[in-house]
Amino acid sequence: MDKLNDMSGSAPNRRRMLGLLGAGAVTAGALTASTYAQAGDEPGEAAVLRDPDVPVGGNVDGDIAIVEWFDYQCPYCRKLEPELRQAIKDDGKVRLVWKDWPILGPVSIVASRMALAAKYQGKYAEAHDALIGLTTKLTEARIDEALAAAGIDVDRAKRDLATNEKAINAILARNNEQAEGLAFKGTPSFIVGKFRVPGTLTKDEFAQVIADARKAKTAK
Repeated sequence: MDKLNDMSGSAPNRRRMLGLLGAGAVTAGALTASTYAQAGDEPGEAAVLRDPDVPVGGNVDGDIAIVEWFDYQCPYCRKLEPELRQAIKDDGKVRLVWKDWPILGPVSIVASRMALAAKYQGKYAEAHDALIGLTTKLTEARIDEALAAAGIDVDRAKRDLATNEKAINAILARNNEQAEGLAFKGTPSFIVGKFRVPGTLTKDEFAQVIADARKAKTAK
């Protein structure tokens, strides 16, 4: 099957995490079995698609997965969120895997940690929606306000974060390692089925990539 075209439509973000700095975009292409193989820094398929600690949404039993690496401060992530959600809703058979990748500074890390702490209340999706839906600059106070408005017990989330800090930090480290192993250079970045798709897409473009991924899976 032909490789997907790069449909990012915009310059990628400059980003930094754990002392690493990178910029630019990579060309979208088909993920082959060798790409998923455990070789060098490349992550395995199970690690990317089935990390039991990483939150999922959409149709959890869907036949195609979309894996999204995102940052709550990323303007492109915020902009495409409604497009992504509508494409998933329209399709009805897509499993969404959320990979928090806080690469735009310390406040991004705070936001991701708090969102992941909210999963101990069974409210990661609510936390994600509240934070990705913000249009203002993130601060710790703004994070707390947004989470509280979404019905999350912020004090409990902070206690859960303190109790589970090691596990939450490990999730963020795995997400980062996988993104770098897949040669992603900024947010947002995606895997759709077995296609590597960095950049922003419209609802119709998501639908086309989903259809292509489904055809590729059926053709095997």
